[in-house]
Amino acid sequence: MATHRVGIIMHGATGGLARKQHVGALAAIRKEGGLPLPSGDVLMPDPIFVGRSAERLAALVDEVGFGRTGTDLAAALENAEDTIFFDAAATALRFDVLSKAIDAGKHIYCEKPIAGSTAQAMELVHRAEKAGVKHGTVQDKMFLPGFANLEMVTRSGFLGRILEVRLEMGRWIFDGTLQDGGRPSWNYQSAGGGGLILDMFPHWRYMLEGLIGPLAAISCRWRTQIPHRVDEAGRPYDVDVEDCVFAQVEFENGVIGSVNSSWTTRPRRDAAIVVQIDGTEGSAVAGPQICYTQAGVNSRRFKPSADSPTPEDFYDDWQPVPQNTAPRNGYRMGWERFLRYVAVGDEAYPYSLRQGVKGVQLAELAYRSHEERRWIDIPALA
Repeated sequence: MATHRVGIIMHGATGGLARKQHVGALAAIRKEGGLPLPSGDVLMPDPIFVGRSAERLAALVDEVGFGRTGTDLAAALENAEDTIFFDAAATALRFDVLSKAIDAGKHIYCEKPIAGSTAQAMELVHRAEKAGVKHGTVQDKMFLPGFANLEMVTRSGFLGRILEVRLEMGRWIFDGTLQDGGRPSWNYQSAGGGGLILDMFPHWRYMLEGLIGPLAAISCRWRTQIPHRVDEAGRPYDVDVEDCVFAQVEFENGVIGSVNSSWTTRPRRDAAIVVQIDGTEGSAVAGPQICYTQAGVNSRRFKPSADSPTPEDFYDDWQPVPQNTAPRNGYRMGWERFLRYVAVGDEAYPYSLRQGVKGVQLAELAYRSHEERRWIDIPALA
């Protein structure tokens, strides 16, 4: 057994998402001695954390106990020993930095959205394929145990003919006046590539299509509910992107769905993201960790009354789907699949930049639907 080093340029590594999830995923792989390959060899990630602040980069290395640092992206891209480029910096920068990484011959793995427009996203695909580099995008949600079990239930036939799907996502993001907002201020500014649609609809595309099938059309309305916020430095700024979105979707197989997303709601449900699918023979509902089902034959007849509270507990008739495999971190599973794809080469890899284009396309069409106040068909990508 031999251990092979793989150099990874992690751009935007000190951001909240990269630091908590992606660096954490690589830390877990390293802690267990590296990533096993089919040959019996082991792949050991060796990242260089690249960002603007040398102080923050040094603090990150002190925190996790490994890694190199650099503030010069061009210099990092020139290092032939670092073969993978990962980006989790601001969305507005992504097209440019990914283009530079592709030109430098790096394999590409990046956060969503992969670009700010469908045209830019497709150009990245064409560049990567012409350069002969391998490429992938983060699609972590379906690795989570609750949603993975929900997908299993839909494939099993338990639901019968699927009728409808509802996806609810939301939480309250503080505006930064009394409490820290908890999200980077660029998330709320168009100049930084912010906006809830561009941020989350790439997730909704692969989740919905993985659970139900290809999407056919979308109708969308959005609002800017909190127009003024305070940034990380305590400076007030104006919000010029949406923080609340209500959408309806149609699938090619005739199923209809609702997709409600908000950063201005206080949820009262099992999780911040919940997906429910109803069919003729049963229903299933899942959050990130747990999936529940209710068979049609176990569905009781409710008799609501306007004069007294409903005596039934709507949670009683739902059964949890057993978690028969040990749950694993979704970001780590994404990294493991991509690293094996780069190292082995012949493994089928379903999360390429081409799949990332579909997420950008859905976001772009959602914006167009809002502007034109109508349903928009979702065309097939070339």
